[in-house]
Amino acid sequence: MKWVKKIGLGLVLSASLALVGCGQQNQTSQNGVETIEYFNQKKEMSKTLKEIAADFEKENPKIHVKVVDVPNPGDVLKTRMLAGDIPDVVNLYPQNIDFQEWAKAGYFEDLNQKSYLKRIKNNYAEKFAINDKIYNVPLSANVYGFYYNKTAFKKLGLTPPKTWAEFEQLVTTIKAKKQTAFAIAGTEGWTLNGYHQLALATITGGGKQANQLLRFSKVNGISAKSKAMQADFNRLDLLRRPGAMQKNWQGAGYNDAVVAFAKGNALIMPNGSWALPVIKQQEPKFEIGTFAFPAAEAGKELTVGSADLAMSISAKSKHKKAANKFVEYFTRATTMQKYYDVDGSPVAVKGVKTKKDATELAGLTRLAFTKRHMVWLAQDWTSENDFFTATTNYLSTGNKQELVRDLNTFFNPMKADVKK
Repeated sequence: MKWVKKIGLGLVLSASLALVGCGQQNQTSQNGVETIEYFNQKKEMSKTLKEIAADFEKENPKIHVKVVDVPNPGDVLKTRMLAGDIPDVVNLYPQNIDFQEWAKAGYFEDLNQKSYLKRIKNNYAEKFAINDKIYNVPLSANVYGFYYNKTAFKKLGLTPPKTWAEFEQLVTTIKAKKQTAFAIAGTEGWTLNGYHQLALATITGGGKQANQLLRFSKVNGISAKSKAMQADFNRLDLLRRPGAMQKNWQGAGYNDAVVAFAKGNALIMPNGSWALPVIKQQEPKFEIGTFAFPAAEAGKELTVGSADLAMSISAKSKHKKAANKFVEYFTRATTMQKYYDVDGSPVAVKGVKTKKDATELAGLTRLAFTKRHMVWLAQDWTSENDFFTATTNYLSTGNKQELVRDLNTFFNPMKADVKK
Protein backbone atom coordinates (compact mmCIF):
# COMPACT_ATOMS: atom_id res chain seq x y z
CA MET A 1 0.00 0.00 0.00
CA LYS A 2 1.26 3.44 -0.85
CA TRP A 3 -0.49 6.57 0.42
CA VAL A 4 -0.81 9.32 -2.18
CA LYS A 5 -0.36 13.08 -2.23
CA LYS A 6 -2.74 15.67 -3.60
CA ILE A 7 -1.95 16.87 -7.11
CA GLY A 8 -3.31 19.57 -9.36
CA LEU A 9 -6.89 19.05 -10.49
CA GLY A 10 -5.92 19.65 -14.08
CA LEU A 11 -3.46 16.77 -14.04
CA VAL A 12 -5.99 14.47 -12.41
CA LEU A 13 -8.70 15.38 -14.93
CA SER A 14 -6.34 14.93 -17.86
CA ALA A 15 -5.32 11.49 -16.68
CA SER A 16 -8.90 10.59 -15.93
CA LEU A 17 -10.21 11.69 -19.32
CA ALA A 18 -7.51 9.68 -21.00
CA LEU A 19 -8.61 6.64 -19.07
CA VAL A 20 -12.28 7.20 -19.86
CA GLY A 21 -11.31 6.41 -23.41
CA CYS A 22 -9.69 3.19 -22.21
CA GLY A 23 -12.84 2.28 -20.29
CA GLN A 24 -15.00 2.84 -23.38
CA GLN A 25 -12.75 0.63 -25.48
CA ASN A 26 -13.17 -2.12 -22.92
CA GLN A 27 -16.85 -2.38 -23.81
CA THR A 28 -16.01 -3.89 -27.21
CA SER A 29 -14.70 -7.32 -28.15
CA GLN A 30 -12.22 -7.99 -30.91
CA ASN A 31 -11.82 -11.43 -32.50
CA GLY A 32 -14.10 -12.83 -29.84
CA VAL A 33 -11.78 -11.71 -27.02
CA GLU A 34 -13.42 -9.85 -24.15
CA THR A 35 -11.32 -7.11 -22.49
CA ILE A 36 -11.61 -6.21 -18.82
CA GLU A 37 -9.77 -3.41 -17.08
CA TYR A 38 -7.90 -4.01 -13.83
CA PHE A 39 -7.05 -0.73 -12.09
CA ASN A 40 -3.90 -1.25 -10.02
CA GLN A 41 -2.77 0.89 -7.09
CA LYS A 42 0.17 -1.30 -6.08
CA LYS A 43 2.77 0.15 -8.42
CA GLU A 44 5.63 -1.69 -6.72
CA MET A 45 4.00 -5.02 -7.65
CA SER A 46 3.07 -4.12 -11.25
CA LYS A 47 5.51 -6.56 -12.84
CA THR A 48 4.22 -9.52 -10.84
CA LEU A 49 0.57 -8.53 -11.30
CA LYS A 50 1.04 -8.32 -15.07
CA GLU A 51 2.66 -11.76 -15.04
CA ILE A 52 -0.32 -13.14 -13.12
CA ALA A 53 -2.71 -11.48 -15.58
CA ALA A 54 -0.82 -13.16 -18.43
CA ASP A 55 -1.13 -16.52 -16.66
CA PHE A 56 -4.87 -15.92 -16.30
CA GLU A 57 -5.17 -15.16 -20.02
CA LYS A 58 -3.48 -18.46 -20.90
CA GLU A 59 -6.16 -20.27 -18.92
CA ASN A 60 -8.89 -17.98 -20.29
CA PRO A 61 -7.89 -17.19 -23.90
CA LYS A 62 -11.20 -15.41 -24.56
CA ILE A 63 -10.45 -12.79 -21.88
CA HIS A 64 -7.80 -10.06 -22.07
CA VAL A 65 -6.86 -8.17 -18.90
CA LYS A 66 -5.74 -4.58 -19.35
CA VAL A 67 -3.67 -3.76 -16.25
CA VAL A 68 -3.82 0.01 -15.79
CA ASP A 69 -1.02 1.79 -13.92
CA VAL A 70 -1.12 5.57 -13.59
CA PRO A 71 0.71 8.16 -11.47
CA ASN A 72 -1.24 9.19 -8.37
CA PRO A 73 -3.78 6.38 -8.79
CA GLY A 74 -5.84 7.36 -5.75
CA ASP A 75 -6.58 10.80 -7.16
CA VAL A 76 -7.24 9.48 -10.66
CA LEU A 77 -9.61 6.84 -9.32
CA LYS A 78 -11.62 9.42 -7.36
CA THR A 79 -12.11 11.48 -10.50
CA ARG A 80 -13.12 8.43 -12.53
CA MET A 81 -15.59 7.34 -9.87
CA LEU A 82 -17.20 10.79 -9.91
CA ALA A 83 -17.41 10.57 -13.70
CA GLY A 84 -19.07 7.15 -13.50
CA ASP A 85 -16.13 5.56 -15.33
CA ILE A 86 -15.54 2.67 -12.94
CA PRO A 87 -12.95 0.03 -13.96
CA ASP A 88 -14.23 -3.55 -14.15
CA VAL A 89 -11.95 -4.68 -11.31
CA VAL A 90 -10.35 -2.22 -8.90
CA ASN A 91 -7.59 -2.60 -6.32
CA LEU A 92 -9.07 -0.67 -3.37
CA TYR A 93 -8.26 -0.29 0.31
CA PRO A 94 -11.52 -1.25 2.11
CA GLN A 95 -10.73 0.58 5.34
CA ASN A 96 -10.70 3.91 3.47
CA ILE A 97 -13.69 6.19 3.86
CA ASP A 98 -13.85 6.64 0.05
CA PHE A 99 -14.42 2.92 -0.45
CA GLN A 100 -17.07 2.84 2.27
CA GLU A 101 -19.01 5.70 0.69
CA TRP A 102 -18.71 4.25 -2.82
CA ALA A 103 -19.93 0.86 -1.62
CA LYS A 104 -22.93 2.41 0.16
CA ALA A 105 -23.74 4.31 -3.04
CA GLY A 106 -23.98 1.03 -4.96
CA TYR A 107 -20.87 1.40 -7.11
CA PHE A 108 -19.58 -2.11 -6.37
CA GLU A 109 -20.92 -5.61 -6.80
CA ASP A 110 -22.26 -7.44 -3.74
CA LEU A 111 -20.02 -10.51 -3.41
CA ASN A 112 -21.69 -12.22 -0.44
CA GLN A 113 -22.73 -15.31 -2.37
CA LYS A 114 -19.46 -15.86 -4.22
CA SER A 115 -18.03 -19.30 -3.38
CA TYR A 116 -14.45 -18.05 -3.70
CA LEU A 117 -14.87 -16.08 -0.48
CA LYS A 118 -14.54 -19.41 1.34
CA ARG A 119 -10.85 -19.38 0.38
CA ILE A 120 -10.25 -16.25 2.49
CA LYS A 121 -9.10 -17.18 5.97
CA ASN A 122 -9.83 -15.68 9.38
CA ASN A 123 -13.14 -14.22 8.13
CA TYR A 124 -11.00 -11.41 6.78
CA ALA A 125 -13.47 -10.35 4.07
CA GLU A 126 -16.24 -10.04 6.65
CA LYS A 127 -14.06 -7.66 8.64
CA PHE A 128 -14.63 -5.01 5.97
CA ALA A 129 -18.32 -5.74 5.34
CA ILE A 130 -20.63 -2.74 5.04
CA ASN A 131 -24.16 -3.24 6.31
CA ASP A 132 -23.41 -6.99 6.31
CA LYS A 133 -22.54 -6.95 2.61
CA ILE A 134 -19.12 -7.81 1.19
CA TYR A 135 -17.96 -5.56 -1.61
CA ASN A 136 -14.25 -6.34 -1.51
CA VAL A 137 -12.02 -9.42 -1.55
CA PRO A 138 -8.94 -8.81 0.66
CA LEU A 139 -6.15 -11.06 -0.60
CA SER A 140 -3.27 -9.78 1.46
CA ALA A 141 -2.70 -7.45 4.38
CA ASN A 142 -0.08 -4.82 5.01
CA VAL A 143 1.82 -4.34 8.24
CA TYR A 144 3.79 -1.30 9.39
CA GLY A 145 6.78 -1.02 11.65
CA PHE A 146 10.53 -0.65 11.32
CA TYR A 147 13.01 -2.06 8.84
CA TYR A 148 16.51 -2.42 10.22
CA ASN A 149 19.95 -3.29 8.92
CA LYS A 150 20.37 -6.70 10.51
CA THR A 151 23.98 -7.05 9.39
CA ALA A 152 25.01 -3.69 10.89
CA PHE A 153 23.09 -4.45 14.09
CA LYS A 154 25.05 -7.68 14.56
CA LYS A 155 28.34 -5.98 13.80
CA LEU A 156 27.64 -3.18 16.28
CA GLY A 157 26.21 -5.47 18.96
CA LEU A 158 22.70 -4.00 18.69
CA THR A 159 19.37 -5.79 19.11
CA PRO A 160 15.82 -4.77 18.15
CA PRO A 161 14.00 -3.08 21.05
CA LYS A 162 11.25 -4.86 22.97
CA THR A 163 10.13 -1.80 24.94
CA TRP A 164 9.98 1.94 24.32
CA ALA A 165 12.77 2.54 26.84
CA GLU A 166 14.96 0.09 24.93
CA PHE A 167 14.16 1.93 21.70
CA GLU A 168 15.29 5.22 23.19
CA GLN A 169 18.51 3.60 24.40
CA LEU A 170 19.05 2.01 20.99
CA VAL A 171 18.95 5.39 19.25
CA THR A 172 21.37 6.80 21.84
CA THR A 173 23.76 3.89 21.22
CA ILE A 174 23.54 4.23 17.44
CA LYS A 175 24.56 7.87 17.68
CA ALA A 176 27.41 6.99 20.07
CA LYS A 177 28.69 4.58 17.43
CA LYS A 178 28.66 7.46 14.92
CA GLN A 179 25.82 6.01 12.85
CA THR A 180 22.53 7.54 11.70
CA ALA A 181 19.43 5.92 13.13
CA PHE A 182 16.55 6.80 10.80
CA ALA A 183 15.87 7.16 7.08
CA ILE A 184 12.89 9.54 6.82
CA ALA A 185 10.88 10.87 3.86
CA GLY A 186 10.17 14.42 5.00
CA THR A 187 8.26 15.43 1.86
CA GLU A 188 5.91 12.43 1.95
CA GLY A 189 4.19 12.46 5.31
CA TRP A 190 2.13 9.36 4.51
CA THR A 191 5.27 7.32 5.19
CA LEU A 192 5.10 8.41 8.84
CA ASN A 193 1.36 7.83 9.18
CA GLY A 194 1.97 4.42 10.74
CA TYR A 195 4.63 5.75 13.09
CA HIS A 196 2.35 8.41 14.55
CA GLN A 197 -0.73 6.18 14.72
CA LEU A 198 1.23 3.42 16.45
CA ALA A 199 2.79 5.91 18.86
CA LEU A 200 -0.67 7.00 19.97
CA ALA A 201 -2.04 3.45 20.05
CA THR A 202 0.79 2.06 22.19
CA ILE A 203 0.40 5.02 24.54
CA THR A 204 -3.37 4.76 24.95
CA GLY A 205 -3.70 0.98 24.84
CA GLY A 206 -4.86 0.31 21.29
CA GLY A 207 -6.38 1.68 18.10
CA LYS A 208 -9.85 2.19 19.57
CA GLN A 209 -8.39 4.12 22.49
CA ALA A 210 -6.24 6.24 20.16
CA ASN A 211 -9.33 7.25 18.21
CA GLN A 212 -11.10 8.09 21.46
CA LEU A 213 -8.33 10.63 21.99
CA LEU A 214 -8.31 11.95 18.44
CA ARG A 215 -11.58 11.40 16.59
CA PHE A 216 -14.15 10.86 19.33
CA SER A 217 -13.03 13.36 21.96
CA LYS A 218 -14.95 16.60 22.35
CA VAL A 219 -14.29 19.54 20.05
CA ASN A 220 -10.85 20.96 20.92
CA GLY A 221 -10.48 17.98 23.27
CA ILE A 222 -6.89 17.25 22.29
CA SER A 223 -4.70 19.00 24.87
CA ALA A 224 -0.94 19.45 25.03
CA LYS A 225 -1.19 19.01 28.81
CA SER A 226 -2.70 15.52 28.68
CA LYS A 227 -0.51 12.55 29.60
CA ALA A 228 -1.24 10.95 26.25
CA MET A 229 -0.07 13.95 24.23
CA GLN A 230 2.99 14.41 26.44
CA ALA A 231 3.91 10.81 25.68
CA ASP A 232 3.16 11.40 21.98
CA PHE A 233 5.59 14.31 21.90
CA ASN A 234 8.17 11.99 23.42
CA ARG A 235 7.64 9.37 20.67
CA LEU A 236 7.92 11.96 17.91
CA ASP A 237 10.93 13.58 19.57
CA LEU A 238 12.85 10.32 19.23
CA LEU A 239 13.04 11.05 15.51
CA ARG A 240 13.90 14.71 16.17
CA ARG A 241 17.00 13.99 18.22
CA PRO A 242 20.05 15.76 16.74
CA GLY A 243 21.55 13.55 14.06
CA ALA A 244 18.90 10.85 14.39
CA MET A 245 17.61 11.35 10.83
CA GLN A 246 19.64 11.31 7.63
CA LYS A 247 20.95 14.59 6.25
CA ASN A 248 18.48 16.54 4.13
CA TRP A 249 15.58 14.43 5.42
CA GLN A 250 13.19 17.38 5.03
CA GLY A 251 13.63 17.32 1.26
CA ALA A 252 13.65 13.55 0.95
CA GLY A 253 10.84 11.63 -0.72
CA TYR A 254 9.78 8.00 -0.35
CA ASN A 255 12.38 6.70 -2.79
CA ASP A 256 15.10 8.87 -1.23
CA ALA A 257 14.45 7.34 2.19
CA VAL A 258 14.49 3.83 0.72
CA VAL A 259 17.81 4.52 -1.02
CA ALA A 260 19.31 5.99 2.16
CA PHE A 261 18.36 2.85 4.05
CA ALA A 262 19.36 0.42 1.29
CA LYS A 263 22.79 2.06 0.97
CA GLY A 264 23.39 1.75 4.69
CA ASN A 265 23.31 5.49 5.31
CA ALA A 266 20.72 4.93 8.06
CA LEU A 267 20.16 1.76 10.08
CA ILE A 268 16.37 1.97 10.58
CA MET A 269 13.47 2.99 8.36
CA PRO A 270 9.85 3.29 9.53
CA ASN A 271 7.59 2.02 6.75
CA GLY A 272 5.14 -0.67 5.70
CA SER A 273 5.44 -4.11 4.17
CA TRP A 274 4.76 -2.57 0.75
CA ALA A 275 8.26 -1.06 0.85
CA LEU A 276 10.09 -4.40 0.86
CA PRO A 277 10.05 -4.95 -2.94
CA VAL A 278 11.26 -1.36 -3.43
CA ILE A 279 14.10 -1.88 -0.94
CA LYS A 280 15.14 -5.09 -2.67
CA GLN A 281 15.23 -3.34 -6.03
CA GLN A 282 18.14 -1.32 -4.63
CA GLU A 283 20.04 -4.59 -4.02
CA PRO A 284 21.19 -3.79 -0.47
CA LYS A 285 24.36 -5.53 0.62
CA PHE A 286 23.03 -6.48 4.02
CA GLU A 287 20.42 -8.67 5.66
CA ILE A 288 17.08 -6.96 6.32
CA GLY A 289 15.02 -7.40 9.49
CA THR A 290 11.86 -5.83 10.92
CA PHE A 291 10.43 -5.09 14.36
CA ALA A 292 7.09 -3.75 15.57
CA PHE A 293 6.40 -0.49 17.35
CA PRO A 294 7.38 -1.10 20.99
CA ALA A 295 5.10 -0.22 23.89
CA ALA A 296 6.05 0.67 27.45
CA GLU A 297 5.86 -3.04 28.33
CA ALA A 298 7.37 -5.95 26.42
CA GLY A 299 4.81 -8.12 24.66
CA LYS A 300 2.45 -5.22 23.93
CA GLU A 301 4.09 -3.99 20.75
CA LEU A 302 1.76 -3.21 17.83
CA THR A 303 1.65 -3.10 14.07
CA VAL A 304 -0.96 -1.36 11.94
CA GLY A 305 -2.33 -2.21 8.54
CA SER A 306 -5.29 -3.36 6.55
CA ALA A 307 -6.19 -5.15 3.37
CA ASP A 308 -3.47 -4.42 0.82
CA LEU A 309 -4.09 -6.30 -2.41
CA ALA A 310 -7.88 -6.13 -2.29
CA MET A 311 -10.28 -6.27 -5.22
CA SER A 312 -13.75 -4.94 -5.95
CA ILE A 313 -15.92 -5.41 -9.04
CA SER A 314 -17.83 -2.56 -10.63
CA ALA A 315 -21.61 -2.88 -10.29
CA LYS A 316 -21.83 -1.17 -13.70
CA SER A 317 -19.39 -3.50 -15.46
CA LYS A 318 -20.62 -5.08 -18.69
CA HIS A 319 -18.15 -7.89 -18.09
CA LYS A 320 -19.10 -9.15 -14.64
CA LYS A 321 -18.67 -12.83 -15.50
CA ALA A 322 -15.14 -12.23 -16.79
CA ALA A 323 -14.36 -9.91 -13.89
CA ASN A 324 -15.48 -12.55 -11.40
CA LYS A 325 -13.30 -15.13 -13.11
CA PHE A 326 -10.33 -12.81 -12.70
CA VAL A 327 -11.01 -12.19 -9.00
CA GLU A 328 -11.63 -15.92 -8.44
CA TYR A 329 -8.26 -16.64 -10.05
CA PHE A 330 -6.58 -14.43 -7.43
CA THR A 331 -8.20 -16.36 -4.58
CA ARG A 332 -6.34 -19.51 -5.61
CA ALA A 333 -3.40 -20.54 -3.46
CA THR A 334 -1.17 -21.04 -6.52
CA THR A 335 -1.82 -17.48 -7.71
CA MET A 336 -1.22 -15.83 -4.38
CA GLN A 337 1.85 -17.99 -3.81
CA LYS A 338 3.44 -16.32 -6.82
CA TYR A 339 2.42 -12.93 -5.44
CA TYR A 340 3.61 -13.68 -1.90
CA ASP A 341 7.00 -14.93 -3.06
CA VAL A 342 7.73 -11.40 -4.33
CA ASP A 343 5.73 -9.21 -1.96
CA GLY A 344 6.16 -11.09 1.33
CA SER A 345 3.14 -9.45 3.01
CA PRO A 346 0.73 -11.56 5.09
CA VAL A 347 -1.66 -13.45 2.82
CA ALA A 348 -5.37 -13.96 3.56
CA VAL A 349 -5.78 -16.82 1.07
CA LYS A 350 -5.80 -20.33 2.48
CA GLY A 351 -3.08 -22.72 1.37
CA VAL A 352 -0.27 -20.25 0.61
CA LYS A 353 3.03 -21.45 2.04
CA THR A 354 4.65 -18.63 3.98
CA LYS A 355 8.24 -18.41 5.14
CA LYS A 356 7.31 -17.45 8.70
CA ASP A 357 10.54 -16.71 10.61
CA ALA A 358 12.69 -16.85 7.47
CA THR A 359 11.23 -13.74 5.84
CA GLU A 360 12.49 -10.20 6.34
CA LEU A 361 9.02 -9.18 7.49
CA ALA A 362 8.80 -11.82 10.24
CA GLY A 363 9.12 -9.20 12.96
CA LEU A 364 5.83 -7.74 11.76
CA THR A 365 3.95 -10.60 10.11
CA ARG A 366 4.01 -12.61 13.35
CA LEU A 367 1.40 -10.12 14.59
CA ALA A 368 -0.76 -10.29 11.45
CA PHE A 369 -4.43 -11.16 12.01
CA THR A 370 -3.95 -10.98 15.80
CA LYS A 371 -5.25 -8.44 18.34
CA ARG A 372 -1.95 -6.59 17.96
CA HIS A 373 -2.55 -5.97 14.25
CA MET A 374 -4.77 -2.88 14.41
CA VAL A 375 -6.57 -1.38 11.42
CA TRP A 376 -5.59 2.10 10.22
CA LEU A 377 -7.33 4.70 12.37
CA ALA A 378 -8.54 6.54 9.27
CA GLN A 379 -11.34 4.00 8.87
CA ASP A 380 -13.22 6.39 11.20
CA TRP A 381 -11.92 9.61 9.66
CA THR A 382 -13.28 11.60 6.73
CA SER A 383 -9.80 12.35 5.38
CA GLU A 384 -6.19 11.93 6.42
CA ASN A 385 -3.74 14.10 4.48
CA ASP A 386 -3.69 16.88 7.09
CA PHE A 387 -2.73 14.31 9.73
CA PHE A 388 0.36 13.46 7.68
CA THR A 389 1.22 17.14 7.35
CA ALA A 390 0.80 17.80 11.08
CA THR A 391 3.23 14.98 11.80
CA THR A 392 5.99 16.17 9.46
CA ASN A 393 5.49 19.79 10.53
CA TYR A 394 6.16 18.79 14.12
CA LEU A 395 9.31 16.94 13.11
CA SER A 396 10.53 20.17 11.53
CA THR A 397 9.52 22.62 14.25
CA GLY A 398 9.05 20.70 17.49
CA ASN A 399 6.20 23.11 18.25
CA LYS A 400 3.87 21.21 20.62
CA GLN A 401 1.10 23.81 20.67
CA GLU A 402 1.10 23.97 16.90
CA LEU A 403 0.76 20.17 16.62
CA VAL A 404 -2.18 20.15 19.03
CA ARG A 405 -3.79 23.07 17.21
CA ASP A 406 -3.34 21.29 13.85
CA LEU A 407 -4.82 18.07 15.21
CA ASN A 408 -7.84 19.84 16.70
CA THR A 409 -8.37 21.77 13.46
CA PHE A 410 -8.22 18.49 11.53
CA PHE A 411 -10.50 16.43 13.76
CA ASN A 412 -13.02 19.07 14.94
CA PRO A 413 -15.12 19.01 11.73
CA MET A 414 -15.54 15.23 12.11
CA LYS A 415 -17.02 15.49 15.59
CA ALA A 416 -20.62 16.40 14.84
CA ASP A 417 -21.55 12.91 16.09
CA VAL A 418 -19.65 13.32 19.39
CA LYS A 419 -21.86 13.99 22.39
CA LYS A 420 -21.04 17.32 24.07
